[in-house]
Amino acid sequence: MFTGIITGVGRIVAVDALGSSSNHGKRLSISSPPGYLDDAGLGDSISLNGACMTVTDLQAGLNCFSVEVSAESLDKTAGLDKPGPINLEKALRAQDRLGGHLVSGHVDGVGQVTYFAQVGESWELRVLAPHSLGRYLAYKGSITLNGVSLTVNRVSDQAQGCEMSINLIAHTVGNTALGSLQSGAAVNLEVDLIARYVERMLSTAAQPAHSPTAANPLAS
Repeated sequence: MFTGIITGVGRIVAVDALGSSSNHGKRLSISSPPGYLDDAGLGDSISLNGACMTVTDLQAGLNCFSVEVSAESLDKTAGLDKPGPINLEKALRAQDRLGGHLVSGHVDGVGQVTYFAQVGESWELRVLAPHSLGRYLAYKGSITLNGVSLTVNRVSDQAQGCEMSINLIAHTVGNTALGSLQSGAAVNLEVDLIARYVERMLSTAAQPAHSPTAANPLAS
């Protein structure tokens, strides 16, 4: 689990194929800020632009690590197939503060930046999300965008999808990779986990209850 509070900005420095066909994934070599990996180990989970990945090679002294990304993950995410800046967050520990919101590190869909410009001391970011994710977006609700926990300020259902407007403060722009976004860029989206549970509960509320014993004769 993660919180959506970015703890470092790294950089994908190399992308190497794990095989000769499109069915094979990629190995990413990633540089991190000095000292970032001091408490990391092989097999640890690190969020890369909102996608949870496993550390498969670690060189903490050189501030770099590697992950292997499957073809399926590459197909369902954005920004993990080429060199460039990337948001990093190490997995949540039991004693950590939950500064953002509960984030699983599983990307639900890819959105597209439709507008990004400074407005006063802040920046306005608009992202068009797929129709399938629109029902999870709400005014003042939470959204994870490239791994960053953000608050939705406005939602607009459109023919092409659901556009959300987000306000970014200067600290967020300066301390995450979001500052490098441009109109047309693809971004990873993860909707609020609680919203998914609410949808599931509401969708099953009107359905008749099934007895576990009746469904499973071996249940006692």
